[in-house]
Amino acid sequence: MPRKTSSRPKVPTTQTAVAEEHSESSEDLTMETRMCEMVFPNQTNHYGTLFGGHALELMDKSAFITASRFTRKAMVTASSEKVDFKTPVKTGHLVELVGKIEKVGRTSVTVSVDMVGENLLTGDRQLCARGRFVLVAVDPDNRPIML
Repeated sequence: MPRKTSSRPKVPTTQTAVAEEHSESSEDLTMETRMCEMVFPNQTNHYGTLFGGHALELMDKSAFITASRFTRKAMVTASSEKVDFKTPVKTGHLVELVGKIEKVGRTSVTVSVDMVGENLLTGDRQLCARGRFVLVAVDPDNRPIML
C-alpha cells in the first residue's frame, strides 16, 4: 500500500538552515515586530469588546518590543501620540499587533503600531486601532542616552 505524504512545508531543523531561509539583514528584521494575542472575556467590557485601556497596553508593549529590538538599549515610553480606535475587537477574536520603526532621533524612536482584529472562524481581518509611541533610551539611572 502506498504511503501518504504530508503536504506540510518542511521546517528547518538547524540554526544554519533557519539563517539561510531568513536571508534578510538583521536591521530589516528589527524594523518591524509582530505579535498576536487572543481576546478573552476578562479583557472585555459588558458589550463583549476589548477594553480601550487593554488595547493601549498591548499597543504600548508592541512599541516597547519593537524599539528595544531595534536599538538594543533599555527603552521607556515617553509618550503615546495619536491613537485612533477604528473598529471594536470582540471576545474570542485574535489581535495582531504590528510595530514599525517610523523615526529615529538622538535619544528616541517613534514606533507606529497597528492592531488588526481577526475572526479565527472566518478569517476576516480588520484594522481596529492605529497609534504612535515615542520611546527613549535610558541609562541605569533612567536618564536619556544617545542611541
